[in-house]
Amino acid sequence: MNANTAPKAAIVTGASRGIGRAIALRLAADGFAVTVNYAGNAAKAQETVTAIEAAGGKAIAIQGDVGNPVDVAALFEGARRAFGRIDVVVNSAGIMPMAPINEASLADFDKVIATNLRGAFLVLGQAAANLGEGGRIIALSTSVIAKSFPSYGPYIASKAGVEGLVHVLANELRGRGITVNAVAPGPVGTELFFNGKTPEQIAQLSRLAPLERLGTPEDIAGVVSFLAGPDGGWVNSQVLRANGGFA
Repeated sequence: MNANTAPKAAIVTGASRGIGRAIALRLAADGFAVTVNYAGNAAKAQETVTAIEAAGGKAIAIQGDVGNPVDVAALFEGARRAFGRIDVVVNSAGIMPMAPINEASLADFDKVIATNLRGAFLVLGQAAANLGEGGRIIALSTSVIAKSFPSYGPYIASKAGVEGLVHVLANELRGRGITVNAVAPGPVGTELFFNGKTPEQIAQLSRLAPLERLGTPEDIAGVVSFLAGPDGGWVNSQVLRANGGFA
């Protein structure tokens, strides 16, 4: 496929469900051919691809662990082979086990860092190597960084690291016309958010933002769409806190 005539193409990691799926659907609606990356649930990833194709878009699914450099390299190679180009990369893959800061939580800490921070490092690095002028790199962070809730230590540490990488990469790409930003959602009604929380905790978190509701995956996808689209071109090295005033 000729890269000059092919439609713009995006890679979305963690796109089989939740926020990543909503981002993939929105970018497809915006006219991007989308590579749907997923860790293990092939059926869910295929549902995302099928939904995109049913709406007239183009998509493929590629399995891969974002913490594995071989998998990440294969993801980018597969996307380029399928669509001829890569214009936008959104790193949405992430996990969020609750774990207090103590030695007993070390396995959870290592797991979160491997996916959320090492994964971001690898995906952002491949994006930097593969994107050209006008490219957009977008990483998912979290607004819970500002709250410092108990048991969020490993997750917050990983996402604070992601924000650091975003600012550094923006500087490393000076002169290449590529923007690097993060989107930091507040509480969003996804499987990742609901897992392990009581109905009372969910209700309490829902009321924290002045808008007094949970965000939706589509709320976050809209912000990513802005950063990936023509109106987001002057936004660079920023963290957009899409959270309804939560923090």
